[in-house]
Amino acid sequence: MELMVIQNKVHTLRGCKIMLDFDLAELYEIETKVLKQAVRRNIERFPDDFMFELTREEYLSLRSQFVTLEKGKGRHAKYLPFAFTEQGVAMLSSVLNSYKAIQVNITIMRAFVSIRQHYIDSKELRERINKLEDEMQVKFNDIHQALSYLLKPPQKERRQVGFRQQSAK
Repeated sequence: MELMVIQNKVHTLRGCKIMLDFDLAELYEIETKVLKQAVRRNIERFPDDFMFELTREEYLSLRSQFVTLEKGKGRHAKYLPFAFTEQGVAMLSSVLNSYKAIQVNITIMRAFVSIRQHYIDSKELRERINKLEDEMQVKFNDIHQALSYLLKPPQKERRQVGFRQQSAK
């Protein structure tokens, strides 16, 4: 299984990286119904920070992002999907105790780590760019000041030459 395939199934929702139940079921090569039944039988293993059910608005928002949604599949979902965080996906391996589930979970965990590393790398890059921009701004200000001085050097105050008329009081 390719990491890129899994990374494309990872979405951001409620500030968390999540995977949806039907995507996980597809990866585990089981029906979504079977996955949900296993989760419901072991619901105490899935606190809110491991798994939550999408609201209708969240589902419609995510659905609009699915470019390759098959016709008929998920068009009129009877039940809203479950969203599993990284910890929830890890917990699934204990609920779905099959060789396939273990292998898929290993790959999914690697995908989450890869995504996190990419985020950290891009954050460090952003910080370096911001630092360079700050340094360049200081240098630009210095250059601008020097050019302004060269183009308009300060004039010494000179005494006025000629006749000054006294104003009548």
